[in-house]
Amino acid sequence: MNLHEYQAKELMKKYGASIQEGIVATTPTEALAAAEKLKQDYNSDWVVVKSQIHAGGRGKGTIVGTEQHGVALAKNHDKVVEIAKNILGGVLVTKQTGPAGRLVNKVLVAQDVYYPGESETKELYISILMDRGTGKNVFIYSTEGGMDIEEVAENHPEKVHKEFIDPKVGLQDFQCRKIAFNLGLSGNAFKEMIKFVKAVYKTFIGSDASMIEINPCLKTSDNKIIAVDGKISLDDNALYRHPDLLALRDLNEEDPTEIEAMAADLNYVKLDGNVGCMVNGAGLAMATMDIIKLSGGEPANFLDVGGTANAERVEKAFRIILKDEHVKAILVNIFGGIVRCDRVAQGIVDAYKSIGNIPVPIIVRLQGTNAVEAKKLIDDSGLKVLSAIQLKEAAERVKEALA
Repeated sequence: MNLHEYQAKELMKKYGASIQEGIVATTPTEALAAAEKLKQDYNSDWVVVKSQIHAGGRGKGTIVGTEQHGVALAKNHDKVVEIAKNILGGVLVTKQTGPAGRLVNKVLVAQDVYYPGESETKELYISILMDRGTGKNVFIYSTEGGMDIEEVAENHPEKVHKEFIDPKVGLQDFQCRKIAFNLGLSGNAFKEMIKFVKAVYKTFIGSDASMIEINPCLKTSDNKIIAVDGKISLDDNALYRHPDLLALRDLNEEDPTEIEAMAADLNYVKLDGNVGCMVNGAGLAMATMDIIKLSGGEPANFLDVGGTANAERVEKAFRIILKDEHVKAILVNIFGGIVRCDRVAQGIVDAYKSIGNIPVPIIVRLQGTNAVEAKKLIDDSGLKVLSAIQLKEAAERVKEALA
């Protein structure tokens, strides 16, 4: 589950990190009120208006039909209203959204943190995630913040540092000092970075996050360290332990079909292909997508109906797959271990009759307990459902359906 920038920064603040303060607004009037409040608190007319969507590259992205970027500096309150009017209700297109873009429902009106002072500001990059290869958490950080870290990693790999943390012992003080040193900091900024890194790690562990990214992490002109931006992805499997974080979920930022599948207790991820998949078990789902690729097709989704593939679940799965207009065929691949194949077959037949006319070919491969009986049920149903026993046979059926 992804958090908006304002949510991510507030969560880090809860664990002790310093952040660029801001106020969320959903209308231009609220944006103006936020700017006035920030002026009272920080004695500056300058604020930054930031669109809030689950995608990066907002500063370089533009609102469809305008020249308005997704992040903009407002030097007076009239400009705040103008920018908010341009952004709110608009569709923001960035590298990460693709050409379809994302509708902007909220903006974050944030304090100006690039104020003059005794030293220069410095934009840094800091992230933390789980490294599956080592089984450790890893801080990835660089002096080259405020730009695409992928380009830095490709063109200047020597500027990207990694610090691995053994989860059994946690983050050590010497590691914090090492990170601050490699970021070229000294004096008070060095001390502030140590505190900041500790707070980010506490956030990562305390919220069961799968990733935290801060770009830029700013050394201000008065040597403070603050999060100017923030992205946090939470581990869905741990959300039952964090009802307060689950309440932050913004369903407007998620695919409606995936939300419907979740409500039906189905594991569904939409892809860009032309063959719908319905399977039981993640491993079998991966093998099924491979089979589709080998047959000349492209998987249109990942859909795991689980171990209780009864008629109701199968019908819901079919309806969800059929919402994708790009689907030209559906491959049902079920292994009857926990569930009997004949029960799944009956569920498919019942679902087919309940839905009515299904406009695409359906290939059903059932293997395992009562697979023979299941094939007979499918073959005798009189429905336009093609049965298969072997994976190779299923692939050939898919190829024929796409021809």
